[in-house]
Amino acid sequence: MIDRYSRPEMANIWSLQNKYEKWLQIEIAVCEALVEKGEIPKSAIENIKSNAKFDPSHIDEIEKTVKHDVIAFLTNVAEYVGEDSRYIHMGMTSSDLLDTALAIHLKEASNIILHGLKAFSDILKKRAYEFKDTVMIGRSHGIHAEPVTFGLKLALWYSENQRNIKRMEHAKETISYGMVSGAVGTFANIDPSIEEHVCKKFALKPAPVSNQIIQRDRHAEYLTTLSLIGASIEKIAVELRHLQRTEVLEAEEYFSMGQKGSSAMPHKRNPITAEQLSGLARIVRSNAIAAMENVALWHERDISHSSVERIIIPDSSILIDYMLNKAANLIDKLLVYPENMKKNLDKMGGLIYSEGILLELVRGGIRREEAYKMVQRVAMKIWERGGDFKELILKDREIMKYITPASIEKAFSINHHLKNVNYIFKRVFES
Repeated sequence: MIDRYSRPEMANIWSLQNKYEKWLQIEIAVCEALVEKGEIPKSAIENIKSNAKFDPSHIDEIEKTVKHDVIAFLTNVAEYVGEDSRYIHMGMTSSDLLDTALAIHLKEASNIILHGLKAFSDILKKRAYEFKDTVMIGRSHGIHAEPVTFGLKLALWYSENQRNIKRMEHAKETISYGMVSGAVGTFANIDPSIEEHVCKKFALKPAPVSNQIIQRDRHAEYLTTLSLIGASIEKIAVELRHLQRTEVLEAEEYFSMGQKGSSAMPHKRNPITAEQLSGLARIVRSNAIAAMENVALWHERDISHSSVERIIIPDSSILIDYMLNKAANLIDKLLVYPENMKKNLDKMGGLIYSEGILLELVRGGIRREEAYKMVQRVAMKIWERGGDFKELILKDREIMKYITPASIEKAFSINHHLKNVNYIFKRVFES
């Protein structure tokens, strides 16, 4: 997963080298605090700082025998430190190390994801203003409804992405908690001040209460937030896939020189990026379900969450970083076809203005139910046989008893539908 999908910054966070570096930094920070409390000699911390190292491949070899990753790590570090290694990990449990390091990793990942979200917002905003007045048909149930603009679609996506930024900021705060509280979280063999020292050093907060682990509702919130980001990206991707259909072709993914769409059909230009994003969102979403399953553990902890997290946390973080980058490029280079939008807008012979006629009849004194029947009667003729809706309305004696040609012109005005676009943009981008 890392090699194929992630960019270097995110991949490095989840590398073995970075994991062990964070473990070592935390162990050294604990020893520093123990020196300040006079619990280990100063000479020991000097030796530890100078000589503590690790070899990931050798840790793997040790783990084959001991079947415990933290013990394998500590054993390897001890080979470099010597006698003073007895002070490393004093009063700690494995999860003090694992969960505090994981919190650091998640903060780093959150910062990268937040950067990606903000960059995505910038692109959505830029293109929203570019197409603010580009008229197209709005659809409900996939069927022509009333006019909108392509800029309004982009503004809608921008607004949702802004909510994702707020969710991600909250998730980052939620997972930014560490713990160094001992075997079952009671500080029986390590003073709470040690935890405070370590958390402060790594810009974390001490968990107010823990057992043997940081509670997994925090991690579930992080992964649920990623799944919502993925769902938003998928929402955009699905819309663009529909807009690229041959019968619609109102927008299209950028097709680069030399790109091929099909091994059999040379004419094909497919929405492959949008389809890829739709598929990857399913993985992120399913990982969030696994994170929910990790919340309920036996007593002070079991280990059932650990194997799951080694997959879902790096994979989801990597995928969302990748998806944000791909989605930003997709929108930035998106090909938009206003001529096709105009052609599709006119496809139904003016039926998209039916609500305006309905409302003019109501204003003319007709009960809504009767007005609806009158307009639908004419509309179904156009739906079934084609033709010009406005022309049939003007020829309909029953309807023309209650409305004037001027009011019909008003109802068929595209500007009537777009009169509040500036207001909506101001509300979205200036609020």
